[in-house]
Amino acid sequence: MPISINDILDRLGGPEAAAALTGISIDAVRKWRSGDAIPSKHWPAIMAATGLPMEEFLRSSEAPVPHGATAALLLADGQIFWGRGFGAFGVTKPAELCFCTGMTGYQETLTDPSYAAQIVTFTFPHIGNVGANDEDLEAPQIFASGLVVKEDPGPPSNYRATATLDEWLKRMGIPGIAGVDTRALTLHIRDHGAPSAMLLYPADGKFDFVAAGAQLAGWPGLEGLDLAAEVSCRQSYEWTGGTWSWAGGFSAPAPTKTVVAVDYGAKRNILRSLAAAGCRVIVVPADTDSAGILRHNPDGVFLSNGPGDPAATAAYSVPAIRGVMEAGIPIFGICLGHQLLAHALGAKTYKLARGHRGANQPVKDLATGKVEITSQNHGFAVDDASLPEGVEITHTSLFDGSNEGIACPARRVFSVQYHPEASPGPSDSAHLFNRFVEMMS
Repeated sequence: MPISINDILDRLGGPEAAAALTGISIDAVRKWRSGDAIPSKHWPAIMAATGLPMEEFLRSSEAPVPHGATAALLLADGQIFWGRGFGAFGVTKPAELCFCTGMTGYQETLTDPSYAAQIVTFTFPHIGNVGANDEDLEAPQIFASGLVVKEDPGPPSNYRATATLDEWLKRMGIPGIAGVDTRALTLHIRDHGAPSAMLLYPADGKFDFVAAGAQLAGWPGLEGLDLAAEVSCRQSYEWTGGTWSWAGGFSAPAPTKTVVAVDYGAKRNILRSLAAAGCRVIVVPADTDSAGILRHNPDGVFLSNGPGDPAATAAYSVPAIRGVMEAGIPIFGICLGHQLLAHALGAKTYKLARGHRGANQPVKDLATGKVEITSQNHGFAVDDASLPEGVEITHTSLFDGSNEGIACPARRVFSVQYHPEASPGPSDSAHLFNRFVEMMS
């Protein structure tokens, strides 16, 4: 049988003791009985004080679905954020809930393979106001599990739009939820770290929180997961097409260098930026060994962004990267590629509590003292203390001091944690692609 509010209060020793043990005000505790419900935001404190599993609260919660709510976001600690569903009906798999501070570029964000197994909360309230089109994509599909926004997406106001955000999500099979207090949700992530979560938008309006809660309880999170193998291409191909301009669309100059890009979840605009810098770009799958890379006779090798735990992907990527370094080929890495290069050089990585995601992240170039505003999307970071002799720290985050770049001049390799190709977003760091080309000369 579901546990009752009286049973919970008895376990806690009464209302006064419950308030003292949980840190919840006595007035709020008394409202549990008068309102015949315990708000989900109180569940984590009660679970910590009583040892009760979340399933007990989900079973005992008989509060009706709020008026107008058609979707819900369930966090692993039991909190439920109600809202209005849009996009495709469905219930996501367990995923990590993160927040992104970018004001624009929601299509680029959602199609970025680095967001695999993540539900994205946008801190900017007006998402969807420029609609959707088929050019602003970083991959052919959406890799984020779902999205959370404050305001309902309205009609698009942009001449390039070919569909509304709602229509595009339906076509892609991805659910969204609007009407959520994204400020409160972001503060929760900031204070407690990125939680596991599920987005529920059932077509029949029936919410099975008990089943969802059980799935969340059994999901291990992103640590230890090699997701690069899931999002990478399955066979090699040659990329064509440069960066986009308003006047001419996508274009690139004639190539002067050959670059092999290892696809751990590569964004299209990285490949476009390499092509725009004068590179012929050959893309190979994530598990390609050094012999498979070197058979293309590259002038340089690029290590792409991607999702998951770099320590897990390193199991097969590090031997390949070390083989390329032994051959004396210049290497440039971005995001996951930065972390994998660090592993290949003998360093370690660790999980960030809340990650860096957005288009307004300040990074300091330690060589010049200049600050670049960057676009970022990562939940892991390189451990500075683990870097071996001969590997330099080149960039650092001005948000939390975490590592944002390394270089090993003796090996002719360098990498950055952020995204110099960001589109849309700041272009302060676009010069790094030219630096890579110069290193190949």
